[in-house]
Amino acid sequence: MTAVAVWIPVSFMDRGGFLSSDERAYLEALVRRPSERHGIARRANALLLLDDGLRCEEVARVLYLDDDTIRGWRDRYRQEGTRALRIFGWKGGQPRLAPAQEAALVATLDAGFFATTAAVIEHVAQTFGVGFSKAGMIKLLHRLGFEWRKPKGLPARVDVAAQQAFVAAYEALLNRLEPDELVYFADAVHPEYQSRPAHGWVRRGVRPAVRKGKGRRRVNLAGALCLETGDFRMVEDERITAETTVKLLARLERANPGKRLHVILDNAATHRAPPVLTWLARPDCRTRLLFLPAYAPNLNAIERLWQVMHRHVTHNRYHPDFRSFAEAVMRFFTSTLPETWHEIRDTVTDNFRIIDPAQFRFVG
Repeated sequence: MTAVAVWIPVSFMDRGGFLSSDERAYLEALVRRPSERHGIARRANALLLLDDGLRCEEVARVLYLDDDTIRGWRDRYRQEGTRALRIFGWKGGQPRLAPAQEAALVATLDAGFFATTAAVIEHVAQTFGVGFSKAGMIKLLHRLGFEWRKPKGLPARVDVAAQQAFVAAYEALLNRLEPDELVYFADAVHPEYQSRPAHGWVRRGVRPAVRKGKGRRRVNLAGALCLETGDFRMVEDERITAETTVKLLARLERANPGKRLHVILDNAATHRAPPVLTWLARPDCRTRLLFLPAYAPNLNAIERLWQVMHRHVTHNRYHPDFRSFAEAVMRFFTSTLPETWHEIRDTVTDNFRIIDPAQFRFVG
């Protein structure tokens, strides 16, 4: 069978049914021929799907390509007919923006923050008069060295020197720790009765969903974790108060008879209130509090435990009522945590990272 070179108006190709019976038979033969080169057969397949009436975006989705590629094949076929199937010899398409335009776009992206690909497409169209599909713009942005990322929320006030000083003091404490001493990280956590949607792999085209609970009730806990042993102690309360802190510290001492305890926590008022100070002033008190720098949750190892708890209890998990939710929270701390600490401890560590605002570009 010989190829027939034809020119087909774009209006016919846009609505399908633009191939003659001979042309379609020729393309179908290419697709079915086992010895045919993959690239040629794939282009023939795309043209057949377009002839069936599918839009470029639909063909791209079926063939796992981007729609700009499909449009390029369609336009080349429109100009040169079936002969073009065998002379697609280029390595990638020509850039749609000139080098100077790409440099200007890079400068704009570096200076601002575009939350969506559509916003970049609109900017390029208005500034350079060049249109892009979403897939084409994503490909361009990747080539220019950009990626779509969510900004990291940082405290408004961060003291780098204070963080460094705390890490140094913590390491010195560990180096001189005696056999009768233990270090705990403590904090409060308030998991809310709501499912938290989280990313996961699903079949293409499937739209995953997770049911959400009703109301905004919370489980209020104060907890303390020892990274060396994996021991975790907690107190549940209607409201986290200074008395809750005292109950937690007392529970730690009862769980560790004869041990001297160093408890690291933040500067919450419930940790420095008079009831706590009175309890610490006891002659036989074996607990010493070490306070984190202000606005430095990144230095509290127990924050990482809260994240693991949410992955087990709230991420993509639905609980039919608050009681079952609260039971799931407590079950994580009383059963899952001690049973799987040998795995969790690789995530809940004291490998602290200093937050330095100079390493970030603030967008708002």
